[in-house]
Formats: sequence, structure tokens, C-alpha cells
Amino acid sequence: MRALRVIASTALAISVSACAHAPASPTFTPALFKPAQKLNDPTPVRHTPTVVAGTLIGPRLPQKLTVSQPTFTAIRAVEAANRRALEEPTSSAYTNAVQVYPYSEDALYRLYAAPQQVTDVLLQAGETLSAISSGDTVRWAVGNSTSGSGATSQVHVLVKPFRSGLRTNLVILTNRHTYHLLLESTDRIAMAAISWSYPNDGLVSENAQSGAPLTETLDTGLTLGSLNFSYRITGDDPSWRPLRAFDDGHKTYIEFPAALAQGDAPPLFVVGENGGSDLVNYRVRGNYYVVDRLFEAAELRLGTDNQQIVRITRFGRQDKQAGIAPTTGG
Repeated sequence: MRALRVIASTALAISVSACAHAPASPTFTPALFKPAQKLNDPTPVRHTPTVVAGTLIGPRLPQKLTVSQPTFTAIRAVEAANRRALEEPTSSAYTNAVQVYPYSEDALYRLYAAPQQVTDVLLQAGETLSAISSGDTVRWAVGNSTSGSGATSQVHVLVKPFRSGLRTNLVILTNRHTYHLLLESTDRIAMAAISWSYPNDGLVSENAQSGAPLTETLDTGLTLGSLNFSYRITGDDPSWRPLRAFDDGHKTYIEFPAALAQGDAPPLFVVGENGGSDLVNYRVRGNYYVVDRLFEAAELRLGTDNQQIVRITRFGRQDKQAGIAPTTGG
């Protein structure tokens, strides 16, 4: 009996506990129920920034800019001016193999040359050469010579390129005229010679009419005490071999025999420290070359197959200390 009471008490306790923890039934009011709605994200609004006039954006630039290249307009102006001033060769202006240009002080003259060929530029008879300047002295050989004598002497400027496809300019200064030439090399076609007619020239001078020799001063400001004659002349012994060389501390003077005016004048090459040589610009004063610089060594070269070479070396301080005297021997 006791066991039955225990079982009954236990069952009653379980029933009471279950009733105490059971959730209450929810109440539902249909009028208050609203179904959920699907909403899209709002479209973003773009705002354009307002920039105050005068505001600098980016890195600040200097107030003054240095322009290293000319403007396009300036380049076109130079090209147009050169085209208008350029005189080209024409078949009607040839006299035998010589292209004769009408001389104009402001004109440019075309000269076509080719490798292995020499083009002769003939100046006016009686005209004396002051200076020759070439834009490219490495790939073009430019020298000069003289034919005739006295008032009938004529200067010849000799031009030869080392290869085709080259372009440069040449300026020739004389006691009467200034010549501006544009040089261009082709593979095989070369002008044999060019010269000028001078329609605006009157009588050259009274000396030229009378046949009196034209004389000129070697240079101004030379004093004997400032001259340095410490130069050695070696090499071949052609008829044009220089008699001596000297300088005044700024310019170098090379004296040739009088026969130079009747033969070929050799071009002058300055020898560098590495053994290379460059054609140097110089002026001809009678039987002198006047070089507007000093050099330690230079060479006079003439010919191609059997080239004649005469070397001019400045008599250095080491030679003086050793007691070696300058000489013109070979």
C-alpha cells in the first residue's frame, strides 16, 4: 500500500510541474497585422564640387619657365626664310662644268658633292681669303688653294665628303664678300665646280686695275717679345713644307714658302691626346696660315694614295728642361 501511495504522489507532482511551465497561447488580432514590404536602396545623390576661380590644382609650377626649344612657329619661319633665300643649280646657269650663281649678299647656295670627288668653289679673281668655317669638320674635308698671282690670283675652296647622305653648311669670308653654302653629299653625283657672277660690282680697286700686287698685314697687335717660336717641323719634304711656326699665346701662325700660292694648299689637322685628328678652321694671310687657337701637335696632309704628311709639334717645357733645341729637320 505504501508503494502505491509513493507512486501516486510522484505522478501528481509531475503533473503539477508540467502545468506550471507550459507557455500561454498567443493572441492574434488580424486588423493590426501588416505584411513586410521589399524596399530598394536609395539612389545616391552626386554633388559637383565647386572650385573657386584662381584655385591651383596639382603641383605648383615656377612662375618663369625656361623654354629650351624654339616654338613651332619660329622653326617654320626659319625654314621658310631659308627656302626663299636658297639658290639651286640650274642647267641654264652652267658654263661647261661650272655652275655660275648670281651673287647676292643674303643668299644661300646649294652645293652637291660625293665621296671620292672634289668640288671646286671658285672665288672672285683678286679676292683674298679671310676665313673658312664648316659646320662638320669631321665628315667633310675642306681646304683651299690659289691659282694665278697678283691681281689675277684666284682662291679655290676644295670640298669633299667622306660618305653620302651628309648635310652641313659652309661660310667663306673674304676681303670683298661673304658666301653662305649648304652642302649635301650624294652617292655619286657631284658638282665639278661653282662660281659667281657679280652684277652689282663696279671696279674692284685701283690696284686691281693697274695690276699692282695686293698686300695685307699678317695680323695686328703682334710684338716680337710675345712670340713663341718653339715648334718642331718633321715629316715629308714637299714643296709646300712650312718654313716655321710660332704663336702669340692665343693664335698659331704657320709660314709657308712663296710657292704655296702656285700649288696645292694642304688642309691642317689638329692631333688630339688620344691620337685622333680633326680638321681645324684657319685663315690664309698671304703665305701664312692663321689658326685661332694653340695646339700641341698638328699635321698638314695632301694627297690620297701617296699622301704627303708634315707634322708640326709645339716645343714643350720638358724638351726645354732637357736642353733639346727646336728644329725643322725631318
